[in-house]
Amino acid sequence: MEPKISYLELLAPFNIKIKNPLIYQEALTHSSYAHEHNMLKDYEKLEFVGDSVFQIVCAELVYKKFPNKQEGELTKLRSKLVRTESFAKLGRELNIHEMIYLGHGEERDRGKKDKIIEDVVESFIGALFIDKGYNIAKIVAKNWLMKILKELDEEDVEDYKSQLQELIQSDSREPLKYELLRTEGKDNNKTFYYRVIHDNVILGEGKGKSKKAAEQAAAKVALSKLAK
Repeated sequence: MEPKISYLELLAPFNIKIKNPLIYQEALTHSSYAHEHNMLKDYEKLEFVGDSVFQIVCAELVYKKFPNKQEGELTKLRSKLVRTESFAKLGRELNIHEMIYLGHGEERDRGKKDKIIEDVVESFIGALFIDKGYNIAKIVAKNWLMKILKELDEEDVEDYKSQLQELIQSDSREPLKYELLRTEGKDNNKTFYYRVIHDNVILGEGKGKSKKAAEQAAAKVALSKLAK
C-alpha cells in the first residue's frame, strides 16, 4: 500500500533539500511491496549503510557526552541507543511507520512490527548519507539519537550496578547480592525496595518502580558511601 505521509516531513525541521527522490522511496520500500510491484530494490541495502552511519555517530556522541565513562560503559550505552526497541519507538514518534511502502500482507500490521520500523529508520539515514553525504546524515542521526537518549531512564544511562561490580571485584572475589526487602502498592503501581550486600555487609538500600530500578538505586547509594 502507498504510504499515508510523505517522507519530506522528516527533513522539514532540518531545511534539507534532496537531490535524488528515488533513493528515499527505495529507503521506504519493504520487500513485500517491491515483490508485488516487480521492483528490483527495497530498503535492505540502504539499511546496511544507515546502520553503519548510526554506529559511528552514536560512538562519537556518547564519547563526547560522557567523558568519564569507560569503554565498556560506552559500549553498553551505545547498544541501548541503537537497539530495535529504541529505534522502533523513535520511528513511531516520527510517524515513519506511516511512510513505508508495504505489500498487502504487511499492510495489516502497519506500525506493529518493531523490526520493520527499526530497519526503515536506518535505511532512511542510509539514503540521506548516499544523497547528501556524511555531514548532513550526521545532523539528522544525531538529532534522532538525542531524542532517544532523553527518553532513557537514569538506570539505562548510569549503570550503577556495573560500576559497583567493577569497584568491588577490583579488591574481592566475593559476589554482590541483591535482596528484595519488601514491596508496596497495588500490582499496577508497585514500589520495590532492595538492598545490596557484599560479604555479609549491607552496602546500600534503594527503591524503584521496578526490580531493576530498585537494584540500581541500591547500587547508587552503595557507590556514594564507598566514595566517601
